Amino acid sequence: MSRTATALFCAVLMGLNGSACGAALGPGSGQEFSARVIAVLDGDTVLVLHRAAGQRAGGLVKIRLAEIDAPEVGHAGMGGQPPNSQKAQSFGAASRSSLVEMVLHRQVRVHTVAVDKYGRTVAQLEVNGLKVNEEMVRRGMAWEYSHYHSDRRYIALEKEARQAGRGLWAQHDPIPPWRWRKLHAAETDLPPVLAPGDYTCGSKHHCAQMRSCDEAHYYLTVCGVSALNPKGDGLPCEKLCGK
Repeated sequence: MSRTATALFCAVLMGLNGSACGAALGPGSGQEFSARVIAVLDGDTVLVLHRAAGQRAGGLVKIRLAEIDAPEVGHAGMGGQPPNSQKAQSFGAASRSSLVEMVLHRQVRVHTVAVDKYGRTVAQLEVNGLKVNEEMVRRGMAWEYSHYHSDRRYIALEKEARQAGRGLWAQHDPIPPWRWRKLHAAETDLPPVLAPGDYTCGSKHHCAQMRSCDEAHYYLTVCGVSALNPKGDGLPCEKLCGK
């Protein structure tokens, strides 16, 4: 996503003015901050609420976990149709559930690495001293995807998980997510560019009224419509967003 599109996403999502929205676009590389995880989108992506120094209100930051790649979680696009639909990958739901158990509704330490082309903050997460990115690989809930597969820590953790048959390694010849996305390119989710008026807190209170999984996440996390998530696991509208 371009910076312009990301700015539009931020402005619509948070209803912030220009100066505050700039902070919500995501911290740059090399920064560290504490934030509360308010949603887990899949096994390697979370939304955090971060209040920068000097700000009264916090901003939403989408975090892509560095050095790992988790199985894809399926969901439907607008009206249940492409272009924002995504075909679910085997073990995607289990991977997401593992990350939910570790970080959802908890305060985490974010160590930023970069900002990717979609405007997401790429980072390492820690919770109570636990290195979340590494733990996802150790549990067999994600592939190591370190820079050119060169980080010996992640390589060793994946090898350990493979040998123990943990998580996704209990499957026969699991397909890595980067290959899965190529095989299902037409169904792969693209970061949404929100149009003004599409995502605003209104009178919607039920999943049947949601036009997309992204809108359901907006109503749950920003508008506080808890009825969309009766299980309290941060995943709204299971039929729309996928289990």
